[in-house]
Amino acid sequence: MANHAIELPSPPPFDPNAIPDSAILSRGGTELRLLWRDGLSVALPAEHLRLRCRCAWCTRDRVVDRFPEAFPGVAITRVEPMGGYAVHIAFTDGHARGIFPWTYLRALAAEAVDNPPATAQAA
Repeated sequence: MANHAIELPSPPPFDPNAIPDSAILSRGGTELRLLWRDGLSVALPAEHLRLRCRCAWCTRDRVVDRFPEAFPGVAITRVEPMGGYAVHIAFTDGHARGIFPWTYLRALAAEAVDNPPATAQAA
C-alpha cells in the first residue's frame, strides 16, 4: 500500500472573522456577552444556548422528541476555549457536552439581532 497525500483545505476550516474580540460570562452565568471587531455585540442568554446545543445527545433527544422546550433557571458554569475555533460550554443542569464553534455563535448572535425577543421589540 503506497502512501498518498491527504488534500487539506486551503483556507482554515473556520472563519477567523467569527472569533469575537471579547467573550464575557455574566456574574451568575445568566448570559454570554460577545463583541466582534465589526461592532456586532450581543448577550446570548444561557437558556438560549442550552436550547441550541448541537451535541449528539441533544440532537438525539430532538429526533426522538424528548428534548425539553425550555430550561428555566439554567445558567452557564464554564466556558473553555477549544483549539481556537470554538468554546466548550457547561451548564448548571449538568449538561457539559456542547462545543459551540465561533461561527455558530456568530450565527446565533446575528439571529438574535435580526429576531429580538418580543419583550425587547415592545420597548
